[in-house]
Amino acid sequence: MKFHVLTLFPEIPRAFFESSIMAKAVDKGILAYDLVNIRDFAFDKHKTCDDSPYGGGAGMLMLPEPLSLALKSVFKGINESQGRKAARRVVYVTPSGKPFTQKLAQELSQVENLVFICGRYEGIDQRIIDSWVDDEISIGDYVMSSGELAATVIIDAVYRLVDGVISHESLEEESFTDGLLEYPQYTRPEVFDGHNVPEVLLSGHHENIRKWRLLKRLEKTLRMRPDLIAKARDNGSLSAEAEKMIETITSGD
Repeated sequence: MKFHVLTLFPEIPRAFFESSIMAKAVDKGILAYDLVNIRDFAFDKHKTCDDSPYGGGAGMLMLPEPLSLALKSVFKGINESQGRKAARRVVYVTPSGKPFTQKLAQELSQVENLVFICGRYEGIDQRIIDSWVDDEISIGDYVMSSGELAATVIIDAVYRLVDGVISHESLEEESFTDGLLEYPQYTRPEVFDGHNVPEVLLSGHHENIRKWRLLKRLEKTLRMRPDLIAKARDNGSLSAEAEKMIETITSGD
C-alpha cells in the first residue's frame, strides 16, 4: 500500500512517516509513501498557491492549477510504476466531509494507493473536488487550520489495519472493532500507588477473564457511548450473553 500526500507543508507529515511503527512498516516494504509539495507545481516565482474566492468572503482559497498538476503527476507516477489498473482513491480531508469511522478505515486499508489532498486556508476550488476527489472525509465536528494533521489522523487509523503491520490479535478487541469500547488493561507492578490489578486477571482462568473483559467493555460503552449499544443491537452484533450482562448492569443503576 502506498500513501500519496499532496501538501503545502510536507515537513508536517514527514515526521510521522519516519517514526515508530510506520517507519518499520516502510522499512519492511509493507507500506510506501510519497510527499508531494504542491508549491512545486505553482507557476510564478513566488510559488503562489492561493487567491481570494469569487463572490467575496473572508480568507483565501487554494488555486486549482497547481493542485491539478500535482494530482496529474501522482497519477502518472502510479501508472508508470504500477500500471493503469492499479487501484487508487483520492481523499480530501475537510470539516464538511462524511464522518471518519473505523469501518471506513477498514475500507480504505484495502486500497492500493490512497491519495490525500491536504487543504489550507478556506479549502480548495470546487472544480478539483468535482474532477478528482472520491471521498470528502471529516475527522470531527470542528475546524482545523492544518489539513496535514487531519490527513495524518486518517492515515494512522488506516495503515495499522494493513496486513503485516500489526498482529491480528492486537486488533481484534480494540475499541469500535465490534461496536464496543475496549476493556481496561493493566501491567506490572501488581500493586501501584495502593491500587491492585483486578484479581481475575491474575487467575489464569481464560474463560473468566474473557467474561470480565466483555463486562467491562459493556460497562464502559454504556457509560461513555450508549449510542454504540443501540447500533450494535440494530445490526445484530450484540450477543445474548452481552444482553444478559447489560440487563445486570442496568438493573443496578
